[in-house]
Amino acid sequence: MSKLDLKRDFVPVRIAVLTISDTRTFSDDKSGDLLANKISEAGHVLVRQEITQDEVSKITQKLKYSIQDPDTDVVISTGGTGLTGRDVTPEAFRSIFDKEIEGFGEMFRFLSFQKIGTSTLQSRAVAGVAGGTYLFALPGSPSACRDAWDDLLVHQLDYRHRPCNFVEIMPRLIEAGVSSR
Repeated sequence: MSKLDLKRDFVPVRIAVLTISDTRTFSDDKSGDLLANKISEAGHVLVRQEITQDEVSKITQKLKYSIQDPDTDVVISTGGTGLTGRDVTPEAFRSIFDKEIEGFGEMFRFLSFQKIGTSTLQSRAVAGVAGGTYLFALPGSPSACRDAWDDLLVHQLDYRHRPCNFVEIMPRLIEAGVSSR
């Protein structure tokens, strides 16, 4: 079973939060604020918090900026993962992934099923790597963001987490044969 190896030092990662919504503003972005607070409380660095509209070109522009920014290791988005016509976050993310982390979406829906039952079928949460940057697309509800952070991301973004974690392989995300958009 997984555990923290307290013999290892905590390694803070630099994380950007991107809210994807046609209606949210900084004054009512509960999910973005929740993620920003969780990131800071865990000891990581919040490099920026932004809001962009549900449009593939605008989402990919923000993601590409983060991928090219040497001060950003991880992007966590919230919103746009549902089934409506304006929900295009997974399509935008997948268009720039070098590799998809299929297990993230699967595990998120498994955990979500335990809390909201079959309604989790409407979630298209995805994750992947592009240009050496981790990209996570979460649903827009604060409870979904809390679950994703508390049950998955807080562990995988902690270098002390054993038997393995995302942080320890960060230096190897860009190797021969993998593009770096």
